[in-house]
Amino acid sequence: MEPKELAKKIAQILSGKKAADIRLLEVTDLTALADFFVIATGTSPTHLKTLAEEVEYILKKQDVFPRHIEGRSGGSWTLIDYGAVVVHVLQKDAREFYSIERLWADARQYNEDEWADVSGAAAQAGTGGFQSDI
Repeated sequence: MEPKELAKKIAQILSGKKAADIRLLEVTDLTALADFFVIATGTSPTHLKTLAEEVEYILKKQDVFPRHIEGRSGGSWTLIDYGAVVVHVLQKDAREFYSIERLWADARQYNEDEWADVSGAAAQAGTGGFQSDI
């Protein structure tokens, strides 16, 4: 899967699990770390865990595996590294404190209408995914 399509898919999965304030940033020309950042806000440590696990679960079914995951232990920030796409799922306070969007202000930001799945297929795919205790 191409990085841009992977980033869009991740944003759609997060949206399907009620992540807030989802941002898709293209950082290709700004860093060698990744081509895209997907940033989203979760409401609690349990919600962060659910969001991260749903992304991982849905993508594994498509043979897309993370290189590394940080922050699974219930903190305020979970990072999932898919190589060209890095996913940041944060609680509101951590997101405001670290202000990733401000650090990468020169990145191209994709609006929701540019990544949203208008057919609803991604959201439907998420309903059969990882089941959480929340």
